[in-house]
Amino acid sequence: MRDCEVRDLGCLEYDKAARHQHELVQRRKQDLIPDQLLFVEHPHVVTMGRNGHIANLLAGEDTLARAGILFYRTDRGGDVTYHGPGQVVGYPIIDLKQWKRDVVAYVRALEEVLIRSLSEFDVAAERANGHTGVWVSGAKIAAIGVHISRWITSHGFALNVNTDLRYFQYIVPCGLTKPVTSLKQLGRQVDCKQVQAAIIRQFACIFGYRAVSENTAAACSPEPAGLPLSAVQAERHC
Repeated sequence: MRDCEVRDLGCLEYDKAARHQHELVQRRKQDLIPDQLLFVEHPHVVTMGRNGHIANLLAGEDTLARAGILFYRTDRGGDVTYHGPGQVVGYPIIDLKQWKRDVVAYVRALEEVLIRSLSEFDVAAERANGHTGVWVSGAKIAAIGVHISRWITSHGFALNVNTDLRYFQYIVPCGLTKPVTSLKQLGRQVDCKQVQAAIIRQFACIFGYRAVSENTAAACSPEPAGLPLSAVQAERHC
């Protein structure tokens, strides 16, 4: 069994988090660090994946800027999505050569992590036929978009916890004209840290990690946190 480091970057601008993620990906490619799971909360931002369609961006950059939303193009898969306060964003950096050399299996595993995590809050989430992500009663609660380079993963998932869903009005989320939802909208009053803890448990279970190391940054820290502080055994809830 393998180990994984969990790094909580706190509240961090998208471009700074992307640079930090890129640095860790390069270090993982050189086998200088173990697998990683980064958590971050972004200020309001819209990102467009490498296969995205500009028609799914319903507002120009000037309009987004007036609403306090930044815009970035990225190298992840998928179309356009929104990140913002009250959303748990996770960026796994995993060497798939040590798990499965199967991108589809990896995406399905991320969906399973989120489905099982949501079940801890009595939310019956599911997959939608032909669509990546996690859904509740036909509304999307989590988006997934990944990038793979030399079998090292980056980017990941965004789960709506206490997200202000009005910000999705500026886009066609993931190119699908379907509603979005959140744990708050579903009547679950939970903290993002509680949701992160559930994701860590299920992530360790699904990907077969022996233990995770946790490192927590202060909220809205201007720079990413440093090395992990302590190791905790991963709980088994398979």
